[in-house]
This record gives sequence, C-alpha cells and structure tokens, in this order.
Amino acid sequence: MAPDAYDDLLRTYGRVFDLDQSRMALSWDQQVVMPSGGTPARSSQLSTLSSLHHDELTSDVVSDALDALDGADLSDDEAAVVREVRRDYERANPVPRELVEKHAELSADAQEVWNDAKSEDDFEAYAPVLSDLRDLRIERAECVDPEKPPYEVMFDDGEPDLPMSTVEDIFDDLREAIVPLVDEIREDGDDLADPFTGEFDTETQEALSRDALDFLGYDWDRGRLDTSAHPFTSGNQFDARVTTRFKPRDPLDALTATIHEFGHATYMLGLPDDEYGTPLGEARSSGVHESQSRFWENHVGRTRAFWEAFLPTVKEHFPSLEDATPEEAYQAANAVDPNNLIRVEADELTYHMHIILRAEIEADYVAGDLAVEDIPDAWNAKMEEYLGVTPDTDSDGCLQDIHWTTRFAGFQSYTLGSVIAAQLDAALREDVDIEGCIRDGDLEPVHEWLTTHVHEQGKRYTTPDLIEHATGDALTADYFLDYAESKFRDLYGL
Repeated sequence: MAPDAYDDLLRTYGRVFDLDQSRMALSWDQQVVMPSGGTPARSSQLSTLSSLHHDELTSDVVSDALDALDGADLSDDEAAVVREVRRDYERANPVPRELVEKHAELSADAQEVWNDAKSEDDFEAYAPVLSDLRDLRIERAECVDPEKPPYEVMFDDGEPDLPMSTVEDIFDDLREAIVPLVDEIREDGDDLADPFTGEFDTETQEALSRDALDFLGYDWDRGRLDTSAHPFTSGNQFDARVTTRFKPRDPLDALTATIHEFGHATYMLGLPDDEYGTPLGEARSSGVHESQSRFWENHVGRTRAFWEAFLPTVKEHFPSLEDATPEEAYQAANAVDPNNLIRVEADELTYHMHIILRAEIEADYVAGDLAVEDIPDAWNAKMEEYLGVTPDTDSDGCLQDIHWTTRFAGFQSYTLGSVIAAQLDAALREDVDIEGCIRDGDLEPVHEWLTTHVHEQGKRYTTPDLIEHATGDALTADYFLDYAESKFRDLYGL
C-alpha cells in the first residue's frame, strides 16, 4: 500500500506546487509589468489560486497517503519528501479556506496600497491595511498552533527548523560585536575613496547589470532581468527571473542589487530538474535562500578580485571612471555608512541593525505592544538608537520595504543568510580558490561547489543538517564575525 500511497502523494503535491508557482508568476507580473489598474482582477485571481492550492494540499488524497505512509519502509529521499509534505499539510489543514482566500486577496491589494503610500509618503494610508493584515495573520497563526505565540508561528513559515531562540542568540552576538566596530570605524577609520560620483544614466546601468550577470554565469535561457520598485527574484529551476532598480547618482546600488538577486536565481537554477514539483526540487528555507544572495553579493561582488576583474567592463560603460583604480572601487563598494537610511543600500555591518530593528518592531506589533499608528515613531527611535540617524520621511523609514504586504517575521532570514553565507564561504575556500576563479572570469568551480553542497539537496535535509552537511560545522555566527572583523579592520586601517 505504501508505494501506491507515495505515488498518490507525489501526484497531488505536484499540483500543489504548480498552483504555488502560478501564484508566484502572477505576483511577478503584478510587480513588474501589470498596469496599476489591474489590481482588483489580480487580487481575485490570486485569491482563487490560493483557495485551490489550499484545497489540494489539505485534500483527502494527501491525508490518506500520509496516514498510509506513517511508519512505512521508505528510502531517505522518500522519507524527506513525506516529512516536508506532512509539515505543510499539518500547518494548512487547520486553517479555513475562507481565511486563506481573504488573506491572499488583501495581500495583493496591499501591494498597490503600499506602493502609493510610499510614493506619497503617507503612512496613514497604509496603516489600515497593515492592521487588517496583522489581524488575519494572527488568526491564521492561532489556527496553525494555538499553543505558540503567533509571531513565532509566523517565523516558522520561513524557517521551519530553527527555533527563534537561535536567531535571537545570533542577533545578540551581532549586536554586541557590530555596534562597537561601527563606532570605532566612525571615530578612527581611514577615509575611503569613492570614484562613483556624478550622473549615470539608467539605460547604461542596465547594460552594465546584464554584463555583470554574464560575468557571474547567469543562464539567460532560463531567466531574465527587469526593473521593479523593490528588487526581487521569482521562479524555479526552469525559470528564475531577477529584477533590479536604478538610481542615476548611485550605480553601485543597482549593480549590487543585481548580483544579490543573481544569488537567489542561481540557487533556483541549481535545484535538480528531475525533482521539479517535489520538495527535493525546492529551496530549503528563507535563510538558506538568502545565504546564496548574500554570498554572491558580498563574498564575490564586494571582493578586491571582483573589482580587479570587472572594473574594465564598468569603464567601458562609463568612461568618466577611466581613472578609477580597483582598490578605489573596492573601497567604495564596502564603505560603512551608518547614516544610510535604506536597508537594501546598507553596508555589510550596519545592514544587520536595520534587520534587528524591523524584527523588534513587528514582534511588538504582532504581540499588541505597539499600535499601528505608533510604528513610524518607534521606527525612528530605533534608527537613532542603533545607527544614530533619523529619517526625515516615512518613505525612507517604515514604508521603505514591501515585505509586510506578504508576511511578518521574515526579516530575520536576511541576517541568517549573511551568517550562513560566511560559514559557506569559509568551507568553500578550503576546496576552491575563489579569488582565482573571479580574476580568471571562470566561476564554474564556485557554482559546482554550491550546487553540490546546497542547491541539489533541495529539502533533503533540515536547515541545521544542511549547514552541517555543507560546512562540517553547526550553524554559528562565529564565521561571520571573524570575516567582518578581519575585512573591515583591514579596510579602515584599524
């Protein structure tokens, strides 16, 4: 009975997966090319797809198959598939379909509301929908696990195998190390060069981003580059699309964002083709996904080797930079700027203070300890506390991220990603000469290592087991802290 039940489970989960991919494609379209007036129809479409997805996942076929497979003699891969589907089923089954539909529709509507509110610097316009989203997500979390704090249930959605206490410990370690290091840089660090001054037209920046994707090894047959209000990546192993955005006076912003999103895309493209539609063909978690983008952005795109190899291409596009040296470009790409208000533009150190303040604010908001109308003031106070700067507008403050339109308790994964990326980087360097690969313009050995150790594993392992499988060590912030101390003390002459 078990083999038939396993086949039934795979067939049904394949439909669940396709419905989820369809939702993702429609969401990509909404953020990239859909006319602004299309939101009402898109909200209805996404609500319908979410309902169908929920029905398939919680169907009797899935329930009966899981019952039949309980205790069955399965291979390791089959057991991993059953484990992952069972988790998804058990989290979805207690949630009413009507709640799923309502949340999907409101989330789609919220993206347009957020976009307008950000453009017009009008948090009050966004506050009511944010309040409704919180209520719906708390209601869902209480359905999933009434014994657990709602915010922790929300965190489990993206990081199913890591207790929140582990993340909080990592946050404590980073806060303790980063704040004094940034203060030391501010007080005693050398002045750094910045050759990227002036105006840089967006069409040429886009051409540069395309060349960067070529240099890194992007598969254009399975991907594309577009622009969006907030850079993101969407897709699977057959179609992994990236978006970026351009600022005329800051070409590094688009370049680093493009490299960051490439990391997400190359993870998707490295998933096994023959496991499409099963958990073995899906990315492990939000934190592991982010580790790939942070690896390529920081451990490749912000290295001296990268600027030695890629600066000539930059100069071809922008002749005004003809006198810039690789060292100057390296310094500009890694400058620490506590006065930067925007998370996605933040340097490697202060970035994590942006993450921590968001996590603290949304945790208080979900717990009922912070009213929605008080979020802007709370945001500004924490920016002053952690970074010594206060935004002049909510567009540069609590409205800058789109994330609350889709979920809460997701920002932690960004810092987790940086921590995991540093740990992967240390292990990878034992086998591969990363700098040599970059200078030679041949990054295939790096791709092969990451694919073997991370990408092609899909959800075979839990997150802690995957990290130990890939690096030989349990998850720890030590690798990131050692990397950051070494890099930035060298950079600033400390």
